[in-house]
Amino acid sequence: MGNLRIRSRHQPYEIAVLAAAPVCGVLMMTLEVRPTSVQTAMPVPIQVAWELGLIAVGVGGLLGIVWPGRLSTGLGIELASVLVLGTITGMYAVAVVAMSGRQSIVATSFVVAVTIGSLWRAAQIAVDLRRLVRACEIVGYEKVPAGAT
Repeated sequence: MGNLRIRSRHQPYEIAVLAAAPVCGVLMMTLEVRPTSVQTAMPVPIQVAWELGLIAVGVGGLLGIVWPGRLSTGLGIELASVLVLGTITGMYAVAVVAMSGRQSIVATSFVVAVTIGSLWRAAQIAVDLRRLVRACEIVGYEKVPAGAT
C-alpha cells in the first residue's frame, strides 16, 4: 500500500468564503437588509433559510476544518458545509440572473465560481473519505473498549 494522501484542509479561498458567509448572514438578519434580487425572487421563509444557511455553512465548515477529533468526522462536517454552500450560492446566482439578466454577468460569474469551487471541494472530500475508509480496511485497527480513554 502506498501513502494515504488527504488533500489539504487549509485551502485559503475556501476558508475566506467560509469566514465571510456567516458575517453576511448575520449582517443581513440584524440589519434586515437583503439584496433586491433575493427579496424579489425568493419567498420570505426561503430568504430566512438562505440567511441561516450562510451562517450554518460558515460556522460548520470552519469547525470541520479545525476539528480536533477524528479526521473522518471533520471531513464529514466540512463536506456537508461545502455542499450546502454550493447550493445556496447557486440559489443566489439564479436569483441575480432572474432579476438582472445580462447586466449581472460579473456578479453572477463570481457567485457561480464559488458554487463550482464548493462542489469541487465536496468531490475532493468524498474521494478523501473513500481513501480513508479503504486505508482503514487494509491496515485494520484495534477496537478500544467502551469507556476507555
